[in-house]
Amino acid sequence: MHALDNVIWNALTTRQAGFAESHAEARRFVPEVTSLAGFHAPTDAGYASLKGLLAERGTLALFLTDPYQAHAGWELAASASLWQMVCENGRGLSPSAVDSEFEILELTAADSPEMIELTSLTKPGPFGKRTHELGTYLGIRSHGKLVAMAGERLKVPGFTEVSAVCTHPEHTGHGYARVLMMEVMRRIHERGETPFLHVREDNARAIALYERIGFRRRVVAQLAVLRKIGS
Repeated sequence: MHALDNVIWNALTTRQAGFAESHAEARRFVPEVTSLAGFHAPTDAGYASLKGLLAERGTLALFLTDPYQAHAGWELAASASLWQMVCENGRGLSPSAVDSEFEILELTAADSPEMIELTSLTKPGPFGKRTHELGTYLGIRSHGKLVAMAGERLKVPGFTEVSAVCTHPEHTGHGYARVLMMEVMRRIHERGETPFLHVREDNARAIALYERIGFRRRVVAQLAVLRKIGS
């Protein structure tokens, strides 16, 4: 199996095991970090194991190979098809390649409230008050306000995910997302790792940007946000 197959489970059983809560055949990130969860396999036992991680009406987000099929004790709250994209070619990611007139800032725990505010507005994916602990997050400020950010989320052996790429709608058109992504990718490549990301299959504009900076489409994953029903 490729390291990027069943990527959430692989992250929670390898490089990010320290963020995991476990029950039988399932694991989830601690809730303050993100709602992402995974299991060894999408079997009845796998879904039963997930139930042990939640109180009633709690939700989890999974990446599946195939569209979600109904299982007892769960209701589908949201779903989307996502391209998983990989950038295996690190050429062109030297420091000079990402030089810009923008000051790129490394974000810290002190910036978490603004990061949550920005991601709540732009909705790049689940982002909690401790998501920033998963890796490096970079941002750009305008008149003191955080207006764009990008960072690292899932990590498996040899690969790190570029995530939370977002720009405040009043500050688009300046190339902030591209500059931040390029710097995050440069740092990942500098560690000898390969960047990857997930993007909605219908987001043609973002996919075109990612392909221009070196990503290629690998597989389609199915995002399923599940809500536990019953005990």
